Amino acid sequence: MSPHAAFVAGYRAGRVKADVDPRAAARMVAARLMLPWFLLPAFGVAVALALTGHLWWGLGVFGTAIAVRALIFATSPGYVLHMSLADPAFFDAAQQAGALRITPDIVRAGS
Repeated sequence: MSPHAAFVAGYRAGRVKADVDPRAAARMVAARLMLPWFLLPAFGVAVALALTGHLWWGLGVFGTAIAVRALIFATSPGYVLHMSLADPAFFDAAQQAGALRITPDIVRAGS
């Protein structure tokens, strides 16, 4: 049985606990989505709009970019856990990035 299959079976049975580091998960998801490549142009457009007299549109674009970043960072731990259960390659990548730690759940296993 592969480590991923053992993890999925153990997690669903309640024998293992998956701890997701929110900061590492956010870094991993941001890198996979190439977030800076989307946010930097959005910030540039926001500044350009503000400098050309469209201050409110510029603030709106800037606020939207910040909100999207915050939303991605807030939901990244759940995404990492979900994808780790579904994809063996992602499971390995999450462990190597330090975003996912697996420990036996002694409380549940002993019951």
